[in-house]
Amino acid sequence: MIPTETHTARLDLVPLRVEHADEMAVVLGDPELHTFIGGAPDDVEALRARYRRMLAGAPDPGVSWCNWVLRLREGGRPCLVGTVQATVGADGVAEIAWVVGTPWQGRGLASEAARGLVDWLAARGVHTVVAHVHPDHGASAAVARAAGLTATDVVQDDEIRWELSR
Repeated sequence: MIPTETHTARLDLVPLRVEHADEMAVVLGDPELHTFIGGAPDDVEALRARYRRMLAGAPDPGVSWCNWVLRLREGGRPCLVGTVQATVGADGVAEIAWVVGTPWQGRGLASEAARGLVDWLAARGVHTVVAHVHPDHGASAAVARAAGLTATDVVQDDEIRWELSR
């Protein structure tokens, strides 16, 4: 599966390119974004290297790595504000994740992007969408819920599994 550009009311989900690293290093540069996922922000060079690895694709030929940056169209000059990603298996199951930079949080952009991603996946035959959310991360739980996922009783790596099956 190859990511293609898709659109929501305010966002363009643009397939990831290495060149996005310059702007995304700023968008993802707040250490607060790593509170629940650990680690620290990447600098531009590290982010370029990570994007190259991601774009090279999954080592398993039955798995597709689909990654987008989020371009906000409102507010005069379009700018990148975050990312969404999906790891899609040949079995029709996709694991998704999202992140929106701190200055753009609280505006429903992550929910809008996640819904757009879920719709894009459904149009390509994905029947199950999964996300893993830290139990203390209420904002991410709200995004999962807005995208149509429901919390399950499954806990993996201290995160709750959320799921949507069609």
